[in-house]
Order: sequence, then C-alpha cells, then structure tokens
Amino acid sequence: MSDTIPPCPKCESPYAYSDGTLLICPECANEWNPNEVVVDPDAIILNDAVGNLLAEGDKVTLIKDLKVKGSSLVLKVGTKAVINRFVAGDHDIDCKVDGNGQMMLKSKFVKKQN
Repeated sequence: MSDTIPPCPKCESPYAYSDGTLLICPECANEWNPNEVVVDPDAIILNDAVGNLLAEGDKVTLIKDLKVKGSSLVLKVGTKAVINRFVAGDHDIDCKVDGNGQMMLKSKFVKKQN
C-alpha cells in the first residue's frame, strides 16, 4: 500500500497515510489533497501591457520607443523579443531582443504576440 501513496511534499517522509480524500504525514502533521495542483508560491506571474498572461518562451513586441541606458541606441515600437526568464525587480523580463541581443525589459512596455 505504501507504493501508491506519495511521500509528504513538506518533509519527504515516506510514512504518509490516507484519511478519506486527504493524505496525512505523521512526522510533520502536514495534510494535503493528492488531486490538487501544486502551485509554486515563489513563481513570478507577469502580465503584459494589455493584461495578457506572459510565460517564458513567449514572443513579445515593444509598445513604446525605449532608450537603452548607457547607449545611444533606441528600441523602436514593434521591435520583437523572446522571453528567456522572469526575474524579480524593476526590469522583470530577461529576453533576447531581435538585432540587439540580451536585455532586461519591463513587462509594462511589451505586448504578447498572437
């Protein structure tokens, strides 16, 4: 029977047992529903300028001309980029901008491509 019950997600104890629809860990007293989808509380969730949910790997376009700090370069409206990852901070998107390489952008200045 212990082969079908997963270990505790909190302490990894193999001694979890079933109590109705919940699983209970006797070592840390954690109770969980094995049918629930586990959401990472540390995950960064971002929306673009018009409210579309963004994901890593999405293609986006700029909705505003942006000056590149420390350079005379200006990224024009409609410039395309691909999101590599999300980071915490003011510039929350690490992406590859077409023709300009890796850059950090703010999610409020991009729009998800359809």
